Order: sequence, then C-alpha cells, then structure tokens
Amino acid sequence: MTKKTSVVINVIVFVLCVFLAILSLMPFIIMIVNSTRSTPQIQQHAVSLIPSKYLINNFKILTGKSFSPMTGFVNSLIISIGVTILSLYFSTLTAYGMVMYDWKFKKAFFSFIMAIMMIPAQITMIGFYQMVYKIHMTNQFIMLILPAIASPSMVFFMRQYMKPLLSPSLVESARIDGSKEFATFNKIVIPIMKPALATQAIFTFVSSWNNLFTPLVLLTKQNKYTLPIMISLLKGDIYKTEFGAIYLGLALTALPLIVVYFLLSKYIIAGVALGSVKG
Repeated sequence: MTKKTSVVINVIVFVLCVFLAILSLMPFIIMIVNSTRSTPQIQQHAVSLIPSKYLINNFKILTGKSFSPMTGFVNSLIISIGVTILSLYFSTLTAYGMVMYDWKFKKAFFSFIMAIMMIPAQITMIGFYQMVYKIHMTNQFIMLILPAIASPSMVFFMRQYMKPLLSPSLVESARIDGSKEFATFNKIVIPIMKPALATQAIFTFVSSWNNLFTPLVLLTKQNKYTLPIMISLLKGDIYKTEFGAIYLGLALTALPLIVVYFLLSKYIIAGVALGSVKG
C-alpha cells in the first residue's frame, strides 16, 4: 500500500467517523432545540436546529401539571441507584461462585441462566403482578429494586470477564492468609472487576432509568411515579398535547444518563473489549 493510498483511506475513515458522530448526536440536538420551541412551531417544522424563546413557558407547563417532575426525578433516581447496586454486587457474586467453586450442577446452572436470558420479561409480568398484589406490595419501590438481584445477562457478562482474569491461586493465597470468603470477594475480586462493574453500571442505570413498563404496572399513586411515567402522561388528546413541554421533559430525563455516561465512559471500551476478547 502506497503512502498516498494510506492517506486517502485515513481521510475516508475520518470523514465517516465524523458523519456517524453527527448522526448519533442529531436526535439529542433536536430534542434540546425543540424543548425551547412552542407546540405550533414544532407542529409546523418538527426538525429545526435554531433554538426559540419558549423554554421558560415550556417549563411552566411541565411543572404546572398535577404531578411534580422533581418527585419523579427523585423516585427514578432511588430506583435506578438501588437496581444498579444490587444487580452489580449479586451478579458479580454469582459469577464468582460459578468461576471459583466446583460443584455438581454448575454446568446445569449456567445452562439454566442462559435459558432464562431467552425469556422476555414481559411474559412473566402477569404472574409477577399477581404475586405483588397478593402480598400488598404495589406502589412499593422495593418490588422494583429487589428483582434486580437476579440479572442473568449480567451474570453471564461477569463470568466471561472474570474467568480469564481472576487467578485461582490469588484467591487461594487469600484463604491461606486467613481471609474469609466475603472479605476476599469484597477486597480482592471487586477491585479487579472495576472496569466491568463500571461498564455494566452504565448499562444497568440507563435501562432502569428508562424503564416504563414495570413501574407503569406496579405504581398507581402519583407521588410514586417515576419520571418516564410522568413524561408519558404529558401526552393528552390531539388538541391538548404540549410538545414543547414533552421535549423538555425528555431532555430532563436524558440529563442524568449523560452525566453517568461521562463519569464512567472511560471504562466502556476497556470493559467491553476485555470482557469479550478474554471470554
């Protein structure tokens, strides 16, 4: 390959990357711009890159509803943080047990986890709701947080990441030194798994924050609504829908996700690459 050909290829790749970056950012830009526009403006021209002057008016419409967006924000934050912490810790603990221990039904258990990954969560929702209703636990955040302990896809990811990375001799050395199992897991395994934990934390937080279906089924009180539920309720009939307020609500919904991404983004490439290549 000549030097001139190499330069041309590099330019093409650079232009393609820039184009894909702009294409990826465009929905966010349109969402932010539309949050500053009025409903008639949006209905007339749905796509615009020029901000308008109706941001404050849209905010008044958003906060003037029967529910409080700040309450929804706090509720979503509580649920998402709880789900993220529980799923990360217990999924990593389960993967640790599958990698570091030899027991009779280990392969069967792993096959069971793989099979569970194939079942959509919506299929089990009717039975889950009936159980929650019978034990009088509707409108309780704990019923949205506690099931996060069982996360088959995260167990699979953590197992694939941990298997080539964690040396059995390291764990055995800790045991010989008198370290208890949970102390070994918390002080040795967790720090080693930090890139994978950060990567999965982003995906889990985003998935929980954007989850509309399960909270919509279990939560019926306004003071328990999450932010996605409140945003979905902004849409009235065709004559009352305030699109500017909806876009503003969507922008507020996306803000924590952007913050979490920027805080943990440096681990994404390392975590995904190592977890896939080493697996």
